Amino acid sequence: MDVLKAVILAIVEGITEFLPISSTGHMILVADWLDIQEEGFTKLYIVVIQLGAILSVVVLYWKRFFKSLDFYLKLLVAFIPAVVFGLLFNDLIDRMLGSSVVVAVSLILGGIILLFVDRKFGHYTGTEIDYKTAFRIGMFQTLAMIPGISRSGATIVGGMLQKLSRKTATEFSFFLAVPTMLGATVKKTWDFYRDQQSLTADQWQLILLGNAVAFVVALLAIRSFIKYVSEKGFRVFGIYRIALGLFILLWIGINHGL
Repeated sequence: MDVLKAVILAIVEGITEFLPISSTGHMILVADWLDIQEEGFTKLYIVVIQLGAILSVVVLYWKRFFKSLDFYLKLLVAFIPAVVFGLLFNDLIDRMLGSSVVVAVSLILGGIILLFVDRKFGHYTGTEIDYKTAFRIGMFQTLAMIPGISRSGATIVGGMLQKLSRKTATEFSFFLAVPTMLGATVKKTWDFYRDQQSLTADQWQLILLGNAVAFVVALLAIRSFIKYVSEKGFRVFGIYRIALGLFILLWIGINHGL
């Protein structure tokens, strides 16, 4: 992977991390289209640079992170399901990370669900998140381990099904991303070194550059996204997911003579 390709992936990550369209799915597709070799470092890079985007949440919402201990306890409760499922299905998840077909099907199914939930539950105005609600949202987050489902999409849908407002569900999704992606980064890096692989100086530079780019792009994307969904909802994202998923399946079929 050269510098230009690494930067392109980071830009895609920064834009898509907080949109309910699957950042991991988009990076897998872009990596495929850029003909980036599928290897241990590529999979590590795709996961690790998400940390840069997530840190933008801490910067933009730093006051919320100093609000109360209760805030962290709710995040912990919501985070636990991802830890359990991640440890149980790590190998299966890793195998799916290279599948454009899995991404396409997940995009389509997720888009249909997003359209339905936004239409049926988009009118709710709840703003209070108790521990039971936090845990249920955390259970929805585990669905995002399937590439293409979207972590933010799954948690936002989970929140709206608990009668939270679009804005409240979206912001909690942002907050939950912090421990989730930090944990995923640590786990992925540990697995990389456990397999007796090591990062070269050039690879470390790509990771640092990728995180920096994703951080800056995500800062710009978050504010626009919150304003848009508060006023317009998620319909456009549902349609986009379905259209992209169908296009990918068509593209795969044409290129493989199906």
